[in-house]
Amino acid sequence: MGRVPEQAPATIEDVARIAEVSIATVSRAIHTPDKVAKSTRQRVNQAIAITGYTTNAMARSLRMGRSNMILILAPDIGDPNFSSTLIGLENEARAHGYGVLIGHTQNDPERGLEYLKFLSSGQATGLVLFTGHEPFGHQVVGQRLPPSVAVFEPVFGSKISYVGVDDVAGARKAAEHLLSAGHRSIAFIGDSKTRLGHQRRRQGFDKALDAARIPPNQRFVLEGEGTIESGRLAVEQLFMRDQLPTAFMCVNDATAVGVLNGLTARGYDLPHDFSVIGFDDVPQATYVNPALTTIRQPRTAIGRQAMALLIKSLGDRTMERQEILLMPDLIVRGSVTGPAKR
Repeated sequence: MGRVPEQAPATIEDVARIAEVSIATVSRAIHTPDKVAKSTRQRVNQAIAITGYTTNAMARSLRMGRSNMILILAPDIGDPNFSSTLIGLENEARAHGYGVLIGHTQNDPERGLEYLKFLSSGQATGLVLFTGHEPFGHQVVGQRLPPSVAVFEPVFGSKISYVGVDDVAGARKAAEHLLSAGHRSIAFIGDSKTRLGHQRRRQGFDKALDAARIPPNQRFVLEGEGTIESGRLAVEQLFMRDQLPTAFMCVNDATAVGVLNGLTARGYDLPHDFSVIGFDDVPQATYVNPALTTIRQPRTAIGRQAMALLIKSLGDRTMERQEILLMPDLIVRGSVTGPAKR
């Protein structure tokens, strides 16, 4: 197979020539891959990779008078959940002839407004939100949101569709694991009045403890932002109250790392003195000491299904809000054991 000169702009004709298929076959391989033989699809994908054809998606959309770009807004592209989800989003978008634009908002309203220009100018036709809220200020500038889908964090009080993990089921698995280890005094760290995902994980915690008939005075619930620092502060709050559980159930792995750090700083032997469980299974979970028992999210599958739902909504603007919840897995490592005798 030949290679197109680097200075030449990649076209669908280049892809067809390199893959040794017709232009129509390339189009089908991109837009309706299920209708193309696997071997042909592989040749087309290889040709696309050689030419860099998909990287020119914005230019193609401008020439065609319509956009085939999807804008992804994320508050923190360094979040371990982001990269794996992005793989699923991008692969699914590419399979249907779409490209992606990544907007790193850093929780800055001004940055969010800047990225909205891609929508108002027609450079992006759909929106994926990692933020847990609608873009700040879009109502002020009169920007009507295009078909949108949220991932990982449902948008509180919104009609935006959502694809993510089943937070209630996952949190219940986590709490039941602590209960099965013998714990009856458990703290939940990371409750929130504004973040729906946190609230759902609290619901799963309560469902498990209700089923086990654990009385309220043996449950400790503290709010938290889902950060390492909020986990550490929760430990300090419990010590100040002189209320110590035997186990900590954390709203996410970052919080769990903060709890581990706070307990270790006080000289406790983990998991002998306290058990800790997280949620997400970020890469760092395997490197802390003890390695973190947690709930694993199917991040790539979430990204793939979210993009598929968004593309479907682009073809049907009357489609009502949908919520797709994927089941998580319990990942057992070393941070949970039976309660210490006090």
